[in-house]
Amino acid sequence: MPASKSRHPAKKRPAHQAEKKYWSADVTRNSDALDLESDVFKKRNPSDIAMSLKRSAEHSRRRKASPFQSAMSMLTFYINRAGKNLSASRRRTLDRAKDELRKAFGKDG
Repeated sequence: MPASKSRHPAKKRPAHQAEKKYWSADVTRNSDALDLESDVFKKRNPSDIAMSLKRSAEHSRRRKASPFQSAMSMLTFYINRAGKNLSASRRRTLDRAKDELRKAFGKDG
């Protein structure tokens, strides 16, 4: 057997299996509740994130909860799924986006 060939060649995963690995990314992209603007969670301004989520929630015909609940749920879902992979500054921005979302919907505590 030639030295360059291994005994057990690496098997390629079918595309559909590779996609299933990151189900949370699929939820963010293809949510049944909201049609999100692309890269909404990559925006730097918390107000921009909040306003984009608000627009998406208000225009959605498929959501089951109120627009505020749907928008806040999507933001919280993203933060929770990103978990320890979020930098401290990114986490702060997203947490501020929650506050901005509450203001946008008139839910100031």
